[in-house]
Amino acid sequence: MAEAARRLDTLDVRPAFTQADVDALNARHTGRPTGEMLRDLLTGDLAGRVALVSSFGAESAVLLHLVSEVDKAIPLIFTNTQKMFGETLAYRDEVAERLGFVDLRVYRPNPMILADRDNTGLRWSYDPDGCCAIRKVEPLQRALKGFDAWISGRKGFQAGTRRALPLFELDVDHADGPKLKLNPLAGWSKDELNAYFDAHKLPRHPLEAQGYPSIGCSPCTSKVLPGEDPRSGRWRGWDKVECGIHTPISPSENDPIF
Repeated sequence: MAEAARRLDTLDVRPAFTQADVDALNARHTGRPTGEMLRDLLTGDLAGRVALVSSFGAESAVLLHLVSEVDKAIPLIFTNTQKMFGETLAYRDEVAERLGFVDLRVYRPNPMILADRDNTGLRWSYDPDGCCAIRKVEPLQRALKGFDAWISGRKGFQAGTRRALPLFELDVDHADGPKLKLNPLAGWSKDELNAYFDAHKLPRHPLEAQGYPSIGCSPCTSKVLPGEDPRSGRWRGWDKVECGIHTPISPSENDPIF
């Protein structure tokens, strides 16, 4: 019996995604309706292998609604950096409850790492990359262990660095092997997002109306002026455009945390 169980376990192990898989998925799904694509993937090849990651930011409800229409039991991951706006935490609970998600998983920074690397809680003010590494990247690395793929809410229009964003990417920066990253809203425009909000009567993040089109941690998020890039309020004054979960960053210490 034990030998049979071992054989079954071996059969259940699936090979890691490769760049060839990513290329094939992009060729197959580019141009398809987003909801149709998600239904095929979440009930087919990716069933039980994928997690939905959300920051519960300004436009997050669109992707959350699209996925909830297919699978309300998908693991929904939120990293609470412990520097979040209170409005974001309240919005998270409101949206997750309204859409009926049943597996919301909240990950926080490792308290031992915080004690060693950010005991004052002010690292964001002099080393934002290092702060993101310990408060956002490391918790997400833990959260995604065991998954073969994850879903991101990035959109191509959000910043110049995201204009060529594909539907599928190979995310190689994981200790347990490469993962498939899905960007279902890569080609959506702001007008399309607004229309979806209206059509489905989705709640807006309360800070959006106050001039925050892109919302991250409270110390590193500022209001955006008319005509500015939607993400220009993130890490204003720093040469930094991503938190590190999409673009690798290098913490200032030599000793790794991952």
